[in-house]
Amino acid sequence: MIKAITGTKDILPEEIYRWRELEKIVIDTFRNYNYREIRTPIFEETKLFARGIGESTDIVSKEMYTFLDRSGTSITLKPEMTASVVRALIEHSLYKKQSLNKFFYISPMFRQERPQAGRLRQFHQFGAEAIGSNSPYLDAEMIIIAYSILKKLGLRNLTVKINSLGIPQSRENYKKILRDYLNKHFNNLSNESKKRFESNILRIFDSKEEQDQKIMANAPLLIEYLDDESLEHFENVKKALLKAQVPFEIDAKLVRGLDYYTHTTFEITSASVGAQSALCGGGRYNGLSKELEGPDLPGVGFAAGIERILLACENEKTLNIEEEKIDLFIVTLEKDLNDFAFNLAYRLRELNVSVELDYLDRSLKAQMREANKLNSRFTLIVGGEEFKNNLLVLKDMSNGQQINVPADDINKLISYIKVK
Repeated sequence: MIKAITGTKDILPEEIYRWRELEKIVIDTFRNYNYREIRTPIFEETKLFARGIGESTDIVSKEMYTFLDRSGTSITLKPEMTASVVRALIEHSLYKKQSLNKFFYISPMFRQERPQAGRLRQFHQFGAEAIGSNSPYLDAEMIIIAYSILKKLGLRNLTVKINSLGIPQSRENYKKILRDYLNKHFNNLSNESKKRFESNILRIFDSKEEQDQKIMANAPLLIEYLDDESLEHFENVKKALLKAQVPFEIDAKLVRGLDYYTHTTFEITSASVGAQSALCGGGRYNGLSKELEGPDLPGVGFAAGIERILLACENEKTLNIEEEKIDLFIVTLEKDLNDFAFNLAYRLRELNVSVELDYLDRSLKAQMREANKLNSRFTLIVGGEEFKNNLLVLKDMSNGQQINVPADDINKLISYIKVK
């Protein structure tokens, strides 16, 4: 038997209605904040992500699905969306048409990670990017939107963590201080952190190794060395969140290791999904557009993992919506009435009534079982003495009540179905 590749998952019909409900909440929320949807290709040139995410990151160095196409170009299945959105903005000169561009997306991503609960190799994210303004209120808006969506999904065990990375100059000054501290402990760092010491020193804060965590517990913190401009920006973000009644805590070890990240960084975690607790994360990336050979435009955004959020919903028993019901199941009592039933179903469907009928020539009992299985609101029985008298029997499946409806009066039939 050929099976789905390890780390991928089929989303089956009985699950899809939960995805649709989540997507509806996402789309409606972004519409309220005037974000427009963008869709980019599923693969890009590898150099986009090498430059847009950073060659020293785990994503680029270990996790990307990269291959050569027939022309010899190195292609990568997109592991994240921010670089693709910024590339699209630059390529199509969207910044010339509008000073501030606000985008949202819902898209599959690909990373060759070790599969575990809430972490797949093909996974899905929704997120947003706002490019063109350095306003701290946009930083706050991103956090508010992400938190709002998660709350609308019914999630309760949420923690919003925020931090500031400041401007590049103050961060470079801080790196010297951090390097001086770590020099004293260098021999005790893990091999991975020793590599990061040279290439991406802030990422040592992300280490899961116990020896690294003990060392970093007493490390000087970036937030203690921020300049006045950065502190003012961060204060305005915090004030905006307080006014929006978004609870948050400051996590001074929450970092992004690349130079074009600036100011706010944030993460929202859940206590309902185990070790992989982060549901979404984001921050400001004022240097990314310039890094990708575009104009020097400030940007801020976030991304949220859909599978992980749905796992949290399942564990907290939220998003308990009913499966979709069809309006009508047409039951035929004789084979020679299949043509009538098929044509009636077509006419009803064209009038936005959801209809199913029997294609397997089953018995009345089997057809009624199928109607129940499909959660049909009504059944319409075609045949018998009633049909000889130009009547159809409409049965309300919620209470078993039946009425006769003229076989040639489709409007009357619809009026009964829609009354429900």
